[in-house]
Amino acid sequence: MELRDIQRVYLVGIGGIGMSGLARYFQHLGCIVCGYDKTVTDLTNDLHNEGIQICFEDNADCIPISFQEPSADTLIIYTPAIPKDSAVLNYFKNKGFELYKRSQVLGLISKSSFTIAVAGTHGKTTTSTMVAHLLKASGNDCSAFLGGISSNYQTNVLYGKNNVMVVEADEYDRSFLTLFPDVAIITSMDADHLDIYGDHQHLTESFKLFASQIKSGGTLVHKKGLPLDTGYTYALEDATADAHAANICIEGGDFYFDFINAAISIPGIKMGIAGTHNIENAVAAIEAVLRLDIPADSIKNALGSFRGVKRRFEYIVKTPGHIYIDDYAHHPEELRACISSVKRLYPDKKLTAIFQPHLYTRTRDFADGFAEVLSMVDELILLDIYPARELPIEGVTSGMLLNKMSLVNKRILSKQEALDAIKNEKPELLLTVGAGDIDTLVHPLKEIMQHG
Repeated sequence: MELRDIQRVYLVGIGGIGMSGLARYFQHLGCIVCGYDKTVTDLTNDLHNEGIQICFEDNADCIPISFQEPSADTLIIYTPAIPKDSAVLNYFKNKGFELYKRSQVLGLISKSSFTIAVAGTHGKTTTSTMVAHLLKASGNDCSAFLGGISSNYQTNVLYGKNNVMVVEADEYDRSFLTLFPDVAIITSMDADHLDIYGDHQHLTESFKLFASQIKSGGTLVHKKGLPLDTGYTYALEDATADAHAANICIEGGDFYFDFINAAISIPGIKMGIAGTHNIENAVAAIEAVLRLDIPADSIKNALGSFRGVKRRFEYIVKTPGHIYIDDYAHHPEELRACISSVKRLYPDKKLTAIFQPHLYTRTRDFADGFAEVLSMVDELILLDIYPARELPIEGVTSGMLLNKMSLVNKRILSKQEALDAIKNEKPELLLTVGAGDIDTLVHPLKEIMQHG
């Protein structure tokens, strides 16, 4: 398939963060773009407002006439998250269309570019967005496909005037193995997606295979301690790594650090976003963009103006009386990083958290880890498990998780009950965490925390 021949693009699962980025990209190229998704969201509303037609009924009758027969100028893209019995997906299969996964198309788009790919079981969205911002803000420029909505650019896809591309390399369904980057960052390799990989060892092998696909003469940058034999390592406050952050401190609610590697030192970097884990992401991003000869002053200024990613340690309310932070964390180690940063920033405030577990398999596989890390908060409201693509598993419930926790102040509530509880109790420090549809609570919680 030659991308330059494509004039029409249909995306099955268009509302996903990665799929919506491709939809915007092909519309930017002048293609006719439409698609199907099961749920109306803020993101699908944005796509609709940008002129992209979306059907929310899993029915082949919704497919426009111009997409009903295979053609050399028509591209059908699907996400592995779409159920195999989807009527729309099976229409295209039965009609003889050649279907492409989102990751395959990303591989084709980035094939002829100087590609910086960011992988990791967590940290990849913020780090890839940070890399893209460092390149944009320094005047070097880039195109980018991001796994979240950049707060600086209010989109998940950026268009550049040069041949540099930043992509988020997703390990789910081994998607990142379609990429052959010039520079790769691996932020973490914790056990996750065991419904796909079976065990941690197979996940680790896939990351090693991804690392082996870096182009000849390319660079691997990875967190120190990962089971990888090559590449440049980075760490927090560990001078034995090839690059590290030193003199980390908080002043006036802002995080500061020094970046140090064998060739350069950048002192007194002020972060535009909070969180010790984000300093670690910044060290990785700096080490990557230094390969493109970005000046130290440009890096320092760009990090100060970086506003992060929607739902990644995002301040929703920040007043003298009330703090409300929202985060996408849905794995025990992500939760640990997020909760630790909140407690470091606000050690004297009582922390109330609302958490929505994501997937029955993940809840089952990491139940002990979730129980341990969620017990770090002062008060917990637990929502029911968000199933996403999965069917229920007997015995795997939010109640099972609650029973494992050492925390005293814990309860299971519906979303409406959670809103009512926050309205009555008006906590001084609130955190919402999860990757399901907990984001639908963000706006009403903002109203409650601001106005009561």
